[in-house]
Amino acid sequence: MIHVMAQWGQLGFQDGASPMMEQLIFFHDHALLVLLLITTLVGYLTASFMLSSLTSRYILEQQTIETVWTILPAIILIFLALPSLRLLYLLDEVGMSCLLTIKATGNQWYWGYEYSDFKGMEFDSYMLPEDTLEAGQYRLLEVDRRMVVPTKTDVRMLITSNDVIHSWAVPSLGVKVDAIPGRLNQTSFMATNEGVFYGQCSEICGTNHSFMPITIEAINVDDFSQWVMLATQEN
Repeated sequence: MIHVMAQWGQLGFQDGASPMMEQLIFFHDHALLVLLLITTLVGYLTASFMLSSLTSRYILEQQTIETVWTILPAIILIFLALPSLRLLYLLDEVGMSCLLTIKATGNQWYWGYEYSDFKGMEFDSYMLPEDTLEAGQYRLLEVDRRMVVPTKTDVRMLITSNDVIHSWAVPSLGVKVDAIPGRLNQTSFMATNEGVFYGQCSEICGTNHSFMPITIEAINVDDFSQWVMLATQEN
């Protein structure tokens, strides 16, 4: 089973584990390519003007060049805005095809999870102390009870808080939603492959803000059904 998390010295994104995160990475690469082309063109023109002593009256006083450098940036912005607006709409849209609903509640400083589709199935998820970690477990990221979800299934998350503002964020799944007291925010995601995905509260919620890890374990549907049966019996 793969473990997806930020690595030391990592400059890029974590590997996308959901369709939305993959789309976000594609858009980032698209925007970066456009910026690279703009930087190259501006750098070439700047160097050309600095190193050349020749001037042209058609460039110094000309309506055509002014029209070009007004319309061209507008076209470039369109190529950036359209994919961006599409992604914003998709990220905000929670479809009717969600087969599982989980409520995440932020507390100082741990998360509570409630599987609304199953009777009496809820638990709290605390960070494991450093002296209890086993080989292969990650410091400040491992919890005593992971949030388990099935792969290739749309999961709806309902997110709120009991005390202060928290933020439920898992970078590899492309999910980041504020947990606000008295308000119920929602989002959705779908894990495309089995693995363990790590996140943390990304809101400065107090002195132990950095000790609110989020650990999601994605397993196949059959294993998830067995896990639900065992978890229901325990509760």
